[in-house]
Amino acid sequence: MATLCRPAVQVPPHVITMADTLALARSRHPDHPQLPLVLRLIENTGVLTRHLVQPLELTLQHPGFEARNTVYETEAKARVPQVISRALEAAELDAEDIDLIVYVSCTGFMMPSLTAWLINTQGFRSTTRQLPIAQLGCAGGGAAINRAHDFCTAHPDANVLIVACEFCSLCYQPADVGVGSLLSNGLFGDGVAAAVVRGSGGTGIRLERNGSYLIPDTEAWISYDVRSTGFHFVLDKRVPSTMGPLAPALGDLAALHGWDVRRLDFYIVHAGGPRILVDLGEYLQVPQHAFRFSRATLTEYGNTASVVVLDALRRLFEEGGPGDGAVGLLAGFGPGITAEMTLGRWRSAVGSRPEGVLSPS
Repeated sequence: MATLCRPAVQVPPHVITMADTLALARSRHPDHPQLPLVLRLIENTGVLTRHLVQPLELTLQHPGFEARNTVYETEAKARVPQVISRALEAAELDAEDIDLIVYVSCTGFMMPSLTAWLINTQGFRSTTRQLPIAQLGCAGGGAAINRAHDFCTAHPDANVLIVACEFCSLCYQPADVGVGSLLSNGLFGDGVAAAVVRGSGGTGIRLERNGSYLIPDTEAWISYDVRSTGFHFVLDKRVPSTMGPLAPALGDLAALHGWDVRRLDFYIVHAGGPRILVDLGEYLQVPQHAFRFSRATLTEYGNTASVVVLDALRRLFEEGGPGDGAVGLLAGFGPGITAEMTLGRWRSAVGSRPEGVLSPS
């Protein structure tokens, strides 16, 4: 079975703290009629630090969508190869062993995708397949894992590289002063991650079942309003309540596999905000300690969109893993409202480097 190996994660060097964020909200919007509410909401996120791809003074400027997208492309090309190298090393593979690259990002746009540049410059075979995912937002990390799983199910000897690149700060819109927009200004951060799904061998999570669920009639709850100034993030106040319908979907997927979602050994979920984790714990009847990896990434990095699930998984690896045979759940939540869900079992045995493996036809 396919195994999701240890992710590599990188965050840029420019740091903004919660204190900085609160001070900016007060100085830039002193007459906002709902400023006390905004400040309270930002404090309640628990996001103590975030990392930005540009210095704060540049982040707060808006030179136009074209200039911002140029920054996105430049920074992606500078940072993505570094995490890919580390992810390949963790999986004990080389670039030429990869059969598919899944690239996930919702904070910039390139055509052709960055996957084409990677194949041309980073040692991947010219027959490497490409799957860019751009419009699933924070659910993109979970979707990438699931599409990699599907590919390895169809081609059991294949290896898939997942790359998530999110520079959320490039979507900052100074003129957007709604409560949801101001809250987002204190929630989202930047980061890059990569991980390999090996068709055979490897140490990590052996992927066993995946699924997707969309809450009907919630398309407008998380969205982009695309204008000449770029992407304007729209966040409905009902989003924090989405665990009500999504938690049963997680339970249903586990039940299909013969597992009880309340009694798993590990939970790696997208932490869009603290209430998501609190509600999920209540609905699934599991302690908050079960979500410690997701809460840690939220606290230290903020919401880094599709990168969150991979960073939370990295923290599970750094803790030493849950032990051979332990069972668990990975889930990403995003626009739609969509959940991308994966069930897996921890595999401790290290597989050998594949030799003579043919590319899937």
